[in-house]
Formats: sequence, structure tokens, C-alpha cells
Amino acid sequence: MAERKPNIASVDPVWDQICTEARQAALDEPLMGGFLHACILHHKSIEKALSYRIAAKLASNEMSMVVVREMVEDAYASDPSLVQAARADLVAIYERDPACHRLLQPILYFKGYQAMQAYRVGHHLWKQGKRDLAYFVQMRVSEIFGVDIHPAARIGKGIMIDHAHSIVIGETAVVGDNVSMLHSVTLGGTGKEEEDRHPKIGDGVLIGAGAKVLGNIKVGDCSRIAAGSVVLEEVPPCKTVAGIPARIVGEAGCDQPSISMNHMLGPNA
Repeated sequence: MAERKPNIASVDPVWDQICTEARQAALDEPLMGGFLHACILHHKSIEKALSYRIAAKLASNEMSMVVVREMVEDAYASDPSLVQAARADLVAIYERDPACHRLLQPILYFKGYQAMQAYRVGHHLWKQGKRDLAYFVQMRVSEIFGVDIHPAARIGKGIMIDHAHSIVIGETAVVGDNVSMLHSVTLGGTGKEEEDRHPKIGDGVLIGAGAKVLGNIKVGDCSRIAAGSVVLEEVPPCKTVAGIPARIVGEAGCDQPSISMNHMLGPNA
């Protein structure tokens, strides 16, 4: 009889690490044991844990946790790219946020990560033509997390939204891969016209706290927008803009500003 070889493809080092961290956390703080089992250790995969966590957050008297969880699980089953993006977002936060010391943290505690995964489900529903369900998800994400992302907005993977308070992303906005932004960022329109009216953010862009990017303008790859800036004109790739209205004040300072997370301006930045 031939010897059976282990199924290497079934090994998931990211999920294994998350479970290891959860078990250690339960040992370190027994009062958290029930919470950690419910959110992490009871589940067999990261997508099952995420579906539980999103449902626990978005459920209300108007839509039960069972219904929301079924909706999320259906989305994950029909579109595996949602889980791939969730993993990329998780790694992005772990690598870029100095306050994140474990892969476990964003899933349990970081509303920027949780809001982004809920948005992704809402965007999936929007693409499927389930507009009212998508609006429901948007409403609950706004109410629970203080993050208002229109379900039609298109957002890439590897996204980090740090602190994630008062984030607004409009209907026709596009955000590339590996983008980092801080709290109170607005990607908004400039009028009430229904055509393409929101910003297009390139890959690897860093957007500082309180920055406002308004109108159907392009922000080039690997650029930086300084905190508090109001961007009304196109930003070339690999540049830093600052001010009200924002103007080019120098180069981006590195190849990947969204990864380096360097917000300092000046010749030594």
C-alpha cells in the first residue's frame, strides 16, 4: 500500500500563526478566553473567523447575526479574491503599523481593518446587483466604525487605514494597491453631478491624517499627501504635496511611501 503524503497545500501559516497567538493570549489573560474562542479558535479558517467577526459587528435588531454571517460566507465562497485581499490588508497593517505586534490584533481590535473587510463584502454585493444589501452594509459600517465608504468605490488590496476615524470615500473613487491612509481622510467630489466625480489614487500612495482629495483627479503612484492638505489638482507620481490648496513641495522621499510611513517634510525626510 502506497504511503500517503501530507497535503502541503492545506497548510496555512498565516492562520496557524493567528491561532497560536490566540491560544497564547487566552493563557495570558483567561478572562479573554471565551472571546478568543468565539472569534478565532472556534473556526477552521481565516474566512470563517472573518465572517463571524464582521457579522458580530454589523448585526442589529434589523438584521440578525445569523443572516449577516450567511451573507458574508456566501460572498467569500463566490469570490475568493475577497479573502486574498483580507490577507493582504492584514499583512499590510502588521508590517506598517508600529502599534500592531501580532496578526491577531487587526481581526479582533482594529476598526480600520474590520471596516475594510465589511466594505469588501458590500462591494461584492453591489457588483452582484444586490444594491439594498450593499447600502445596508455601508450604513452599518458607518454607524459602527465611523467609516463611510460607498459600496461602488473600487479599492485594491494591501490597504492600511490607521485609526480609521471619519474616513469618507465616494462612489466613483478608485484606490490602488498598497495604499496607506490615516484618520479623517476624505476622497470626495466637488459637486452634485452624477458622473465620475471622485479621486483616483494610485498604487503605493501615503495619505496623511485629515487630508482631503476632491474631484475627479489622479494621484500618481508612490506619492505622498501631507496631513491636513486639500488636494484639488492632479498629483504626479513620486511627489509630495502639502498645503491648502496642496502644492508640490518635493519628491516622495522613497520608492514606497505607503510602506515606509514617513510623514515628515523637508530635505531630510
